[in-house]
Amino acid sequence: MVRDKTHQETYEKLCDTAREAAMLDRIQCLLEWDERTKMPPAGGAYRADQAAYMAGLTHQKKTAPEIGAWLGALADCPLAADPNSDTGTVIRCLQRDYNKRARLPQSLVEELTRMSVLGQQRWAEARRDNDFTGFQPLLQKMVDLKRQEAAALGYETTPYDPLLDDYEPGASTAEVARVLKELREALVPLVAAIADSPHGVDASIVTRNFPIEAQESFGTEAAAAIGFDFAAGRLDVTDHPFCTGLGPGDVRITTRYDEHAFSDAFFGILHEAGHGIYDQGLPRADYGLPTGEDVSLGIHESQSRLWENQVGRSLAFWEYFFSAAQRAFPSALGSVQLPEFYSAINDVRPSLIRVEADEVTYNLHILIRFELELALIEDHLQVADLPAAWNEKYQHYLGIAPPSDAEGVLQDVHWSAGLFGYFPTYALGNLYAAQFFAQAQQDLGGLEEPFRRGQFGPLREWLRENIHAQGRRYTPAELVQRITGNPLSHEPLMAHLTSKYGEIYRL
Repeated sequence: MVRDKTHQETYEKLCDTAREAAMLDRIQCLLEWDERTKMPPAGGAYRADQAAYMAGLTHQKKTAPEIGAWLGALADCPLAADPNSDTGTVIRCLQRDYNKRARLPQSLVEELTRMSVLGQQRWAEARRDNDFTGFQPLLQKMVDLKRQEAAALGYETTPYDPLLDDYEPGASTAEVARVLKELREALVPLVAAIADSPHGVDASIVTRNFPIEAQESFGTEAAAAIGFDFAAGRLDVTDHPFCTGLGPGDVRITTRYDEHAFSDAFFGILHEAGHGIYDQGLPRADYGLPTGEDVSLGIHESQSRLWENQVGRSLAFWEYFFSAAQRAFPSALGSVQLPEFYSAINDVRPSLIRVEADEVTYNLHILIRFELELALIEDHLQVADLPAAWNEKYQHYLGIAPPSDAEGVLQDVHWSAGLFGYFPTYALGNLYAAQFFAQAQQDLGGLEEPFRRGQFGPLREWLRENIHAQGRRYTPAELVQRITGNPLSHEPLMAHLTSKYGEIYRL
């Protein structure tokens, strides 16, 4: 009994420290949110110093020697006996996190954070000015730092493995490459069949004039309808849309508007709202602990892609929402019929910009980025050669070449922020989303009829119970197996795409 009491006291100290570290994390996220939405440009250099300082404090908190001692004392105690219990999950995940973080020098953590802030600021300028040459030295510095990080973390096969593991715990580069290869081999013939179809789509419908104020109002209405709680979140404008959780009851989502591109902002809002619904669905009482955290970026991405594509681009969704869209945009949509609009928002054609890509070709954009960043980290591709390599792969995979670096290699913020290993989670998210949605359809007895009535709660609660409430209790692979009874596969996604686009393009 005395020993059990000692274990409980040690466990509580461990949890208190984890919650304090999470608070520092969220303060750092608030600095980042402000930087990307509200901060004046002149504040950039000092913001980089602030972020680096906060990263150093957080690293100290998470790698303090007493944490290692506490984890060692708890390793074989009854609290850790069941690795998937609440206490077992906390101990197991914090041990994993501690083992990784303790290998990283604080100076490297601080420098990575500083360069991430400076990099994103310089990226925004470079993208605006189509200036890869001016951005190149900073990107080279970031690639060098990420290689140092990989070396510090250690690896057996490729330096990309420990970077990927930061975002998709337990995944390996080889396994991700295999899954994406299977998807590519099934996807390319479908893309070709659609391109060869004589039944075209009039995509100009969604490029008419859509006033930005009306876009914001309509997007907010749709996000609230699917379950994003605006009493516990907000929507703002940024250069590159993102979602960040700042604490229980505070989730920020962002988008960007173009009055002649309805789909960009609207589906961007649904996408980020999907992320936000996941964050809002995590157990509040466990905030700061592994039982109250998302399991991986791939699973997180599955929630955003599911609400954006399986729900938001479905016919049933628009059978409910289209009349509201016509009221919001009478000059653009007043005389448009629902079938025309549905086809327009699901137009498939090779495009240059990833975040504007249709759901069929989207994964080809991810394959390009995965192959390029893997080559960069493994030192098989030089930063100076990146624009040419980017253009060559776009020509190979999509049959088009960017006319400028702003529409090519400079379009994404990720590399400037040091997010190497992040891009594959987008494709994994699409795979997870299709597999989860197919299971939800089966478990809930169909979702089209509820969607036609504007009822999205049953799906949201299914996701909350099966995914959000689980925190990090299971690895991504275990979670998929538990929910669907099968390992991750490209087949549910291909079944969804083949059925939907076969009907639209009469394949």
